[in-house]
Amino acid sequence: MTHFAKPKLPSSKGVKTKNKVTTEGLWTKCPVSGEIVFNKDLEANLMVVPKSGYHFPIGCRARIASMVDAGTFEEFDASVKSGDPLKFVDSAPYPDRIKRYEKDSGLPEAVICGTGKLHGIPVSLAVMDFRFCGGAMGAAVGEKITRAIERALKKKIPCIVVSSSGGARMQEGIFSLMQMAKTSAALGRLAEAKLPFVSILTYPTTGGVTASFATLGDVIIAEPGAMIGFAGARVIKETTKQTLPPGFQTAEFLLKHGLVDQIVSRLEMKDRLASLFQALHVHKYQARKTSSASPFAAAS
Repeated sequence: MTHFAKPKLPSSKGVKTKNKVTTEGLWTKCPVSGEIVFNKDLEANLMVVPKSGYHFPIGCRARIASMVDAGTFEEFDASVKSGDPLKFVDSAPYPDRIKRYEKDSGLPEAVICGTGKLHGIPVSLAVMDFRFCGGAMGAAVGEKITRAIERALKKKIPCIVVSSSGGARMQEGIFSLMQMAKTSAALGRLAEAKLPFVSILTYPTTGGVTASFATLGDVIIAEPGAMIGFAGARVIKETTKQTLPPGFQTAEFLLKHGLVDQIVSRLEMKDRLASLFQALHVHKYQARKTSSASPFAAAS
């Protein structure tokens, strides 16, 4: 799993003292422009700084709410959680770490999966959250994402996966690495059925997630400034013995070099996805939903 500074969601609470309430924690400074933004305004803008467009991390449930039509999301597989197949212990037993991740993030796992409608278009959705174990992919994450892909296949609808991860979960060893092949095989079946898979890369997308489903999208979209890579810059430099170009693991660099198809602001993501699916003839879905043929076959 690639190591880097953990992004944090800004707090929206002030600090109460005996005689007054301070403004600490009510404002956030943009690391790019230096702009000071009121946290409630930042949250209302999906954690995107209005002037600079800088994207702070956003929780998976808030992201889902921004992507699907209100009241249409149905969560699946919430009971699928991490096991401890290796009885792994480092400075703390792995099950204790899982309990801490659950408490700190308020999530059952590092990915939330379900179905919903995007401007009326039915989709299967899997959204990762870095707050749970750095979004690391273990057996439970791989199983949930695989089921989300298979759900799209069964329902003959598009699949969207939003990645935010440090890579494979080391506490599960080979069981976590097996999820790379498992998710990729499921996407192979989705491709055979000519159903679209859109991969959305956010800060950060690294390690085994990048080396599997995250970069297998029919269309790969990244958020502005997202860090995307496999190994860390230091490891790559030491291995290749070469000087690395500036920003070589950013969405903008990878767009220029062909890995990423589009860079789309979080504020425009829902509309962009709808336009994409309409271009793939998804509007024919309702008329052909009883047919065994894929509604996207005409776009292949």
